[in-house]
Amino acid sequence: MTSKPKMPPPTVGFLLHDVARLLRKRFEQHARDFGLTRSQWQVLAYLDRNAGIQQGMLAELMEVEPITVGRILDKLESCGLAERRPHATDRRVWQLYLTDRAGPKLEEMRALGELTRAEAFGDIPAAERERLLGTLERMKANLTAACQTPATERQARNG
Repeated sequence: MTSKPKMPPPTVGFLLHDVARLLRKRFEQHARDFGLTRSQWQVLAYLDRNAGIQQGMLAELMEVEPITVGRILDKLESCGLAERRPHATDRRVWQLYLTDRAGPKLEEMRALGELTRAEAFGDIPAAERERLLGTLERMKANLTAACQTPATERQARNG
């Protein structure tokens, strides 16, 4: 009788990816009846934190192409949730803003996010939650700092 080879434990990258994917999936399940896609919710959230941002910068933050953001903005404008305004000194540039109608949608989104996070954390004690968030913040800071140096340069120094 042969036994199956033992699988190695998941790596942090795979586990974080899976958790993020499942969080998005669960949020989308909750949000289905609210009339917006996850990408539209995401643009609203970014505009809430970055009023006046330009389309190219928003695309960079979202890690998508500017044309993709443009299409999402077209839809949000047609729903009355976002607007493009001309830049004060550069007529080639449009700045992006939420409208007053976006406020209630953002409140719905935040409530759905809170519900999704509550489901994800489930029975995990508050102290463990805080420790996890602190660890993830340190990992993010470490990787942000590491990304400031090209990988080939870091390898040369360490090799």
